[in-house]
Amino acid sequence: MLPPSNRPADDPRNGPVILRRDYAAQGLNDRAVTRRIREEGLVRLRRGAYVSPDVWSACDEVGRFGLLGRAALRQAVAHVVLSHSSALVEYGAPLWGFDLSIVHVTRTDGLSGRRGPDLVQHQGRMGPGDLVVLNGVPVMNPARAALESATLGSLEAALCVANFLLNSRLMTMKELIAQYVDMENWPDTRPIELLLRLADPRVESIGESRFFFCCFQQGLPAPQPQYPIRDAAGRVVFRVDFAWPDLGLFVEFDGKIKYEKLLKEGERASDVVLRERDRERKICELTGWRCIRVTWADLANSTRLAATIRAELFRPAA
Repeated sequence: MLPPSNRPADDPRNGPVILRRDYAAQGLNDRAVTRRIREEGLVRLRRGAYVSPDVWSACDEVGRFGLLGRAALRQAVAHVVLSHSSALVEYGAPLWGFDLSIVHVTRTDGLSGRRGPDLVQHQGRMGPGDLVVLNGVPVMNPARAALESATLGSLEAALCVANFLLNSRLMTMKELIAQYVDMENWPDTRPIELLLRLADPRVESIGESRFFFCCFQQGLPAPQPQYPIRDAAGRVVFRVDFAWPDLGLFVEFDGKIKYEKLLKEGERASDVVLRERDRERKICELTGWRCIRVTWADLANSTRLAATIRAELFRPAA
């Protein structure tokens, strides 16, 4: 497995978590600690844990979730490691569909855990190589964190995570399967078997993962991700997000982030749209296929989206 890159030192999520006990250690009584926190305008992460307002305002929702995990680690009495979705945030994995108000940690001593209003402490079952240190904090390795995520939220959300980690080369399918062998007798792991069937390192984004899951959930034929389009000389000149080559249909996912990545210096979003439409036209001319463009709004109604795709897939020849 390739070692994941640590965050830059100036990343706001690395901002220090301040505990009440830090001030108490300076000899301040409880009233003085409260006054100090108020004077410094500290933002409360959880009971007894705070960050500076500058750190808080510099973080998005996922970054603040990461700070919550850091706070839980600093306050832990038992030996614990960030796990499940709380480990995933350290890898930069997408947390669409996960509850970002609950920190998940796992004990490393094999003893039973506990549950609190913003913390779930899981019983420790640690295997060789499960624990790594990333961004200065102990976390589960990417493969284990990905599989743990399937026991928390929806399979769709877990698939977005697994595909991201695979596509980013933070883990391999071989490592994911080996991790499952170590976990297959654990409770609540039934969704993992299906996750292993669906995960694909070729899928590049959350939107693409959700579309692929929609096809599975709605009983559509599985499309081929990142399908190469060749010219008359056999050279790959384009790649489409998904294709059913035998049925003459391809799909392009239109997402804001995708268009932002395609922007060239001095261009507007409309320039990218026009260029993408021209690209679509050329692909259709080369292949004779039809194109369906899918947006985030389409993914909100998977039944309707599947009906549209099914009608195109099995449309009678003209």
